Amino acid sequence: MAKNKVKIDLTKLKTYPISKRKSKVRREDFAKVPSKNASFSDFYNSLPNILSGNNFRQIVDAIIAARKKKKPVIVMLGSHVIKCGLNPVLIELMKKKIITAIALNGSGAIHDFEIALIGKTSEDVESSLEDGSFGMAKETALYLNGAISEAVERDIGAGQAIGQVIGEEKLPFRESSLLYNCVKQDVSSSVHIAIGTDVIHQHLSCNGAHLGEASLKDFHNFIEVVSELGDGGVVLNMGSSVILPEVFLKAINVARNLGCNVKGFTACNFDMINHYRPYQNVVRRPIKSGGRGYTVIGQHEVMIPLLAQAIIEKI
Repeated sequence: MAKNKVKIDLTKLKTYPISKRKSKVRREDFAKVPSKNASFSDFYNSLPNILSGNNFRQIVDAIIAARKKKKPVIVMLGSHVIKCGLNPVLIELMKKKIITAIALNGSGAIHDFEIALIGKTSEDVESSLEDGSFGMAKETALYLNGAISEAVERDIGAGQAIGQVIGEEKLPFRESSLLYNCVKQDVSSSVHIAIGTDVIHQHLSCNGAHLGEASLKDFHNFIEVVSELGDGGVVLNMGSSVILPEVFLKAINVARNLGCNVKGFTACNFDMINHYRPYQNVVRRPIKSGGRGYTVIGQHEVMIPLLAQAIIEKI
């Protein structure tokens, strides 16, 4: 036997005054009207206080607060950020004592070095792959593999060694190098190498033991930097989708295992698209026990200068 159908009587609907409803969007949070000849501060203050507009301000404020508290501001970079021409922006933030540590993957170090050596980088992979000439520039391999071997001899990490070699060899465009400026500005640098991923690994001058030892030294150096993040530090992942988020996760785990209170920091991911590891390993998992996590999606060549200008205006 079929159940009796419920008769819908819309006259019995319960309503309430809209004035009592909680609304997530308010008119006072809207963007301001654009105006001709506005200053950057005018533009920044005109952004809507909603979603990413609000998050962006909170990231800027967190970085300024970290600087005042002398807490780390760690920037982890995928190599695309360098290839977008953003070294001058990041170097200026080092000079302003905003960035306290730079972490690169192996290819980032290569592009940074080539900028110092010849003022240009990033070959046409598709065409050079046809004849096997991809990554076969001799100077890149000789200098970098040599610097990594020197890192082992000097008992320092790959990042510091490459920066020192750039300076010692007086490479003509060294002022545009992140790693050179890290040495010059006393900013911590580390290079995290995955063997087989970089063009210099194809060359006879590559020593696997030295790659491993120099990169492991940098991992230990990076752990020390990460261990200071608690209570107000900031970590920004910019364009690394796998290696640096994985390195960061292990670094924070070791620091906590050793008793460091790495909680209450701000984690941000700046990238062109959302990736799994940056979200999980930087923005979400590490701050579950305290802190804030943000994701900002946009082209590096627009978003990073915007962030840098906002920071500089604030200080």
